[in-house]
Amino acid sequence: MQKSIAIWLLICCALVFAMVVVGGVTRLTNSGLSIVEWQPIVGTLPPITQGDWDELLEKYRATPQYQKVNKGMSVDEFKSIFWWEYFHRLLGRLIGLVFFVPFVYFLVKKQINRPLGIRLAGIFVLGGLQGFMGWYMVKSGLVSDPHVSQYRLTAHLGLAFVIFAAMFWVALGLLSPKKDNPESNEMLQSLRRFSFGLTSLIFIMVLSGGFVAGIRAGLAYNTFPLMNGHLIPPEIFMLEPWYRNFFDNMATVQFDHRLIAWILAFLVPLFWFKSRKAELSGTTRIACNLFLLMLVIQISLGIATLLHVVPIPLAASHQGGAVLLFAAALWVSHRLR
Repeated sequence: MQKSIAIWLLICCALVFAMVVVGGVTRLTNSGLSIVEWQPIVGTLPPITQGDWDELLEKYRATPQYQKVNKGMSVDEFKSIFWWEYFHRLLGRLIGLVFFVPFVYFLVKKQINRPLGIRLAGIFVLGGLQGFMGWYMVKSGLVSDPHVSQYRLTAHLGLAFVIFAAMFWVALGLLSPKKDNPESNEMLQSLRRFSFGLTSLIFIMVLSGGFVAGIRAGLAYNTFPLMNGHLIPPEIFMLEPWYRNFFDNMATVQFDHRLIAWILAFLVPLFWFKSRKAELSGTTRIACNLFLLMLVIQISLGIATLLHVVPIPLAASHQGGAVLLFAAALWVSHRLR
């Protein structure tokens, strides 16, 4: 039965992966502010009649985004942005349902022990918090500035990764409850610390990517490896006070994201070479190889997204790649625990 619980959690992880990708497309298409109300139950029903669409569009016309960005938008044009936000919210509700119903079933069948039950209940609470955070983010764009706060956007993205990590880690523990590596030695302890450090750094890079998306920093400095001919752009500290540059300055935000990628491009291969010298099980070695491969893919997607000035397919793939890279790092860390 432990395997069934693990499969259920992995299905939830796959849905969170889809949620992150759809959320990225919603952001890229400027669709996130098309639904101006948070209706967890009633909002599940899609508009059907022309009257439904007219009512929704009328509410949207009262928003700053319509008045300052999309003034004169027709119903058909409104539909093109509405559906992305609708499916994003619908997917969030689906994840809650897919998590909650089996959770209750396993509890009723007494197949979840107390420690596991507490962990799963904590994940469910995080899911509820994520729904609130999504609406809190949208509200920031329904005021005078027709853009959501990059701080709230990054918090929303970061919480999605925390939920994914929690479910993925618990699932891995259920699938592999026992260590199958040799007894811990200095080499394995060093690799373990290294892998946890890399996983943390990838999470920080995800947060930096949230700020890149939040202020659309990917639309500037579309050259590589230099930033418009500079290793360090001269505009990097143009805002006052100085700390605002790390969150509001396109040059600084993109530079930080690139810098973390460069650090990972050096450290992950170093980790991989160190792992080759250790006595690891076959599964752990596969995890290490996959980790390196995912880094290569993710950096390649990032460079391509930048050079092509953030086309939606590449940008969405890059956001999905971040989840897969994070998952690979978590798998390695779990194998070395």
